[in-house]
Amino acid sequence: MEQDLVAIERDCSEALSGVEELASLNELRVQFLGRQGRLTGIMRGLGKLPKEDRKAFGQAANQVRDRLNSAFADTEERLKSAQLAAELEERIDLTLPGSKEAERGCVHPLRRVEAEILGIFNRLGYSVASGPQVEDDWHNFEALNMPPDHPARDMQDTFYTVDGRLLRTHTSPVQIRTMLANEPPLRIVVPGAVYRCDADVSHSPMFHQVEGLVVDKGITMADLKGTLAHFAREMFGSDTKIRLRSSFFPFTEPSAEVDVSCIFCGGEGCRVCGDCGWIEILGCGMIDPAVFAAVDIDPDQTQGFAFGMGIERIAMLRHRIPDIRLLFDSRVEFLEQFVQRDREV
Repeated sequence: MEQDLVAIERDCSEALSGVEELASLNELRVQFLGRQGRLTGIMRGLGKLPKEDRKAFGQAANQVRDRLNSAFADTEERLKSAQLAAELEERIDLTLPGSKEAERGCVHPLRRVEAEILGIFNRLGYSVASGPQVEDDWHNFEALNMPPDHPARDMQDTFYTVDGRLLRTHTSPVQIRTMLANEPPLRIVVPGAVYRCDADVSHSPMFHQVEGLVVDKGITMADLKGTLAHFAREMFGSDTKIRLRSSFFPFTEPSAEVDVSCIFCGGEGCRVCGDCGWIEILGCGMIDPAVFAAVDIDPDQTQGFAFGMGIERIAMLRHRIPDIRLLFDSRVEFLEQFVQRDREV
């Protein structure tokens, strides 16, 4: 029987050396190690041996089985590695050139317009400031001349949190924080997301603003108008004109709405501008003395102006986008237009 063990191990080793497929390997495993296999048949005859020979033969048979199991495992690993290498060689040739042009992305129109706005004011010497989106009532309202009973609060449609704080309704709280932390002169722009309870084709509950703040001695309304006229020409074209209409904001006095000559009809009058030749783009004004008082700046010695615009508003005008929701829907067919525009540029 010992000669049978030697023969089984020899025959199995020779068979394994010629195996090229996993299916053949499994058949071979059954042939030698299965329930009806050659080694199993030998071990079943163990009881026929004299009692004094059973232990030695059993140990020898177990050693052969362990060696065969190890040989099968090594062969299986070899076959799997070879199979994987063949599949990779067949499917992927890294030396071949690409079969088509790689898909290109682009900067989202909101980020593109925001960068253009900030670039215009950066070139005028403005620095970029930022602040928290979850604010307290004092920074968002009271310091901006809106006490608890002020009717202007009704215009804000505010999201409040359970602890009494709120999602900022404008980026103006950053102006307050900047004036508290720094001495004039100041010249900043503040981009960021803001939140209000409003949603339709021209409004979103979350949108983006860029506000500007200038604080120094001798600042006048003429400085404000000249700054915004320069911005309009840079953003919409050198022929763009602006006009200021008297308005009201609690944190500026005097206050104004700013219109630009219609970029669609050149000021001649069309459906977009309501045949008036002008389109509103932002609000502005001279900083109210009450705001300076809240941040311990002497309004008799220091003046300033502020302005604010919605980035979505500018983007919709710049790219003739009819519905603000297109800017947030992540529709591939909408965004692909801007990939094509990048290629044309």
